[in-house]
Amino acid sequence: MTAASGPPASDHLRRLLYRADGAVTGDMPVEVVIPDTAEDVAEAVRNATAAGLSIVPRGAGTGLSGGASPLGRAAVVSLMRLDRILDVDPDNRTALVEPGVRNLELSRHTRADGLMFGPDPSSQSTCTIGGNIATNAGGPRCYAVGSTTSHVLAATVVLGDGSTVEVGADYADPIGLDTRAVVVGSEGTVGLVVRALVKLSPVSEATRTVLCAFARLQQAGDATARIVRSGVNATSIELMDRTTIAICENFTQAGLPLEAEAMLLCEVEGTDLTIGEELADLERLASEAGAYLVQVAESEEQATLWWRARKGAFGAVAQLASNYHLHDGVVPRTRLVEALERVQEIGRRSGTLIRLVAHAGDGNLHPLIPYDGSDPEQSERVHAVSEQIMDVCLEMGGAVSGEHGVGVSKVHLMDRVFSAVDLEYQGHIRCAFDPDAVMNPRKVLPSPPSCAERIVPLDSEMWV
Repeated sequence: MTAASGPPASDHLRRLLYRADGAVTGDMPVEVVIPDTAEDVAEAVRNATAAGLSIVPRGAGTGLSGGASPLGRAAVVSLMRLDRILDVDPDNRTALVEPGVRNLELSRHTRADGLMFGPDPSSQSTCTIGGNIATNAGGPRCYAVGSTTSHVLAATVVLGDGSTVEVGADYADPIGLDTRAVVVGSEGTVGLVVRALVKLSPVSEATRTVLCAFARLQQAGDATARIVRSGVNATSIELMDRTTIAICENFTQAGLPLEAEAMLLCEVEGTDLTIGEELADLERLASEAGAYLVQVAESEEQATLWWRARKGAFGAVAQLASNYHLHDGVVPRTRLVEALERVQEIGRRSGTLIRLVAHAGDGNLHPLIPYDGSDPEQSERVHAVSEQIMDVCLEMGGAVSGEHGVGVSKVHLMDRVFSAVDLEYQGHIRCAFDPDAVMNPRKVLPSPPSCAERIVPLDSEMWV
C-alpha cells in the first residue's frame, strides 16, 4: 500500500506510536499512512481496504476515548499534514480549513479580522479542527456558544470506497436531511473529513476573567445557577474543587486560592460601556451565593495564567500518579453539585482519590482519577469507580459523554442511553455512508452492528 507522499510508515516504532490516543491503547496498526493532500487520503483509503484493512482516522491524538486507537487489522490514516487554512471570508464570517489545522491556530489567524473559532477545548493549542469535528468537541466556552456542531457549515468527506461527498452548505439551515450533523460527532465512523467550512464568531470588544472562591461546593453550584438565571453575559463558568486547585496551582503558580473548597473561573464579555455592569452583576450574584473572594484579573497576562491553570488540570494530575482515568459525564445543570457530591462519596467509599473539574455552565463534569496503571488491583478499582460515576450521570437523566466522544471506552454504555430501536436506526445511517463497515469499526455503536464489520482479530505474536 502506498500513498502519493511516499511509502507508508510500517516500522515498528511508528506503528507503536500510533497505537493509542491520549488515553486508550488499541491494537498495533498494520500500516500508518500520513497523506499530504485530500487526493492522497482517498488513495490511502482505497489501498488499505483493498488489502483487507479497516481505516482509523487520526488527528493530533489528543482524544480521550479511544476513537483514534486502532482495533483489529487496521490502517491509521493521519491527517496532520492537511494543515492549511485555505480561505477566510470576514464578510460571511467563515473559514475554509483542512482537518490538521490546530484549533487555537485558527483563532489566532483570524483575530486580525476581529474573528475567532468558538469551541475552545482544553487541548486547543494542540488538538485539530478535524478532531474537534470527529468528537463534537466543546470546552469552557461551549456553555455560551455551543459545541463544534454549532460551528460547522459544510465538510468534504472521503468515504470507505475512496469516493468523496460534500455534506452541508455554505449557508445556514439548508433544506433536506442534515447530513452535516451526522458527520460531526461520528468519530470517523462514516468517513474522513478532509476539508471543512466553519463559522467564525466576532471577538468581543471587552472580555474579563473573574475568579470566585467558596468555602463550600454547594455555594459554587448556587452561584452558577444564579449567574445562568440572571442573563449575565458569562461565556464560561468553570468549576474546580480544592484538590484540583492544589495540583493546578503547584503546576502553574497561577495564584489560585488554595484554601477554597471550590472555585469558579468565569469569562465575561461585553462592550467597553457594558462590561463594568456585567462584572458588578456577577460579583453581586457570586457574593449572594456565599463567595468570600471575587477577583477580576488585573491584566490579560493574569487571565491567561488562570486559564492555563484550569486547562492544564489534566496534565497536572501527572504529579500524583503515572496514569489517570478521566470522565466526561453530563447531568442536568441544576443537579451538577448533587452529582459532584455523589462522586466525592464514591471516592471516599472506595478509597479512591478523585479530583473534580466541571464545565459548570452546561453540567459537563470531568472527574479525574489518578492511579498506578501497573497495579492490577488499582486498575480494577478505578474502572469499577468509573462505572459507578457513569451510573450517577445516567440515573440523573444525563449522558455518558459531553465532548470527548464515545470511542471504545464508552461503547458498552450506549444501550443504556439509547433503546434498541434507536441504536438500530443509528446503525442504518452509518451503513448508508459506509456499507462495508471499514471506517473506524467497533467504535461509538455497540455490536452487533446493522451491517457486517470487516474485522479480523490480530494475532498478537504476529503483529505486536
